[in-house]
Parts: sequence; C-alpha cells; structure tokens
Amino acid sequence: MEPGDSTKQARAAAQLRKGVLEYCVLALMRDRPRYGVELLQALEDSGALATSQGTVYPLLSRLRRDDLVTTTWQESASGPPRRYYALTDSGRAALDEFTRVWPGFRDAVDTFLSTPPPSTGDHV
Repeated sequence: MEPGDSTKQARAAAQLRKGVLEYCVLALMRDRPRYGVELLQALEDSGALATSQGTVYPLLSRLRRDDLVTTTWQESASGPPRRYYALTDSGRAALDEFTRVWPGFRDAVDTFLSTPPPSTGDHV
C-alpha cells in the first residue's frame, strides 16, 4: 500500500457513508421504533457504516425537523428514559423512494467501476 492510501480510503468511505447514512437510519426504523444507541450499534455492526454519536444525533434531529421521524420517551429497565425514533408517513415515503432509486444508482456506479471506459481517441 502506498503512503496516504489509507487516508484516501477513509475519505472515500466517509463520503459514501455521508451519502447513504440518512436512508440507512430510516431503514433501521422501518419495522419498529429505535433509540439512538441502538441505531449506533446497528450501524457499527455493519462495519462500513460505523459512525459516532456526533454524527447520528444531529442527523436524527434533522430527520425530526424535516418530519421524517417522530420521537417518544419511554422508560428503560436499565437506566434513564430513552428517546425512541419512529418513521412518519413522510419518512416512510422518503425511504420507499430511495429504495426504488438505489438499485439503478448502484448498478450505474458498478458499471463504471467494473469496466474500463471506452476509448474516445486522443485528447489534447
């Protein structure tokens, strides 16, 4: 590995994560409400989507402001009450739209990454 390659890889991974994190968080709430630490753990368990509280909590606040999620407080058997996040109808619609668009986007990127570009002649 060349010097600086790990930095370049980390930067590329961060940019990819930034682009899809919102929809992955919404997808984690598809079947049931989740609390913040639970979301962080699920993202960490995925490996590639591991992130920090400093990223997830502002994202959750924005999703709430944008009416994509609602919150409720629930008592916890193992500590203080937890704020649970659940999809709104708008959040479900946004997730459905992303789910519809994602395969075409992913396939287009895969096409560029897996095949060399066609030769277009000499460029000046």
